[in-house]
Amino acid sequence: MHDKSILLVEDNPDDEELTLRALKRGNVANDVTVARDGSEALEFLFGSGKFEGRDTTRQPAVILLDLKLPKLSGLEVLRRIRADERTSMLPVVILTSSSEDEDMIRSYESGANSYVRKPVNFAEFTTAVSQLGLYWLLLNRLPLIS
Repeated sequence: MHDKSILLVEDNPDDEELTLRALKRGNVANDVTVARDGSEALEFLFGSGKFEGRDTTRQPAVILLDLKLPKLSGLEVLRRIRADERTSMLPVVILTSSSEDEDMIRSYESGANSYVRKPVNFAEFTTAVSQLGLYWLLLNRLPLIS
C-alpha cells in the first residue's frame, strides 16, 4: 500500500528547509519524512534501525533523493531500493545540485524515475518542487504491491 507521503533524503539542512517550504507553498503539504543520510533512508523503507517496527506495508508515494549523502550515496540507496521487491516499484526522483552528466546517466541506469537539478533561484525551485509533488502524489499511479 502506498501512502500519499514523501520520503525526502537530504543531508543539507538548508536544502531540506527549502524543499519543505517549496512543498508547503505548492500546497503539497502531505506527510514528509526526512532521512538525513543514505542509511537512515534504507532503515525507514525497510523498518530497521531507528525505524524498527514501522509498518513497511505503508510506503511513500515518492522518494526525493539527493545523490551526495553521508554513509551511503544516493546511487547506492537507489540500487538497494530497486533490488528489493518490496520497494522496487517506488518512484524515485533524484533531486540534486549536481550538474555532472555522468551522475544523471548513472541515476537513470540505476533505475531513477526522474532526475531534477536543483535550481538556485528560490522561485524556480518552489515551482519545480510543487510540480513534482503534484505529479507524483496526485497523477502518478502505481501497481499494488503485496
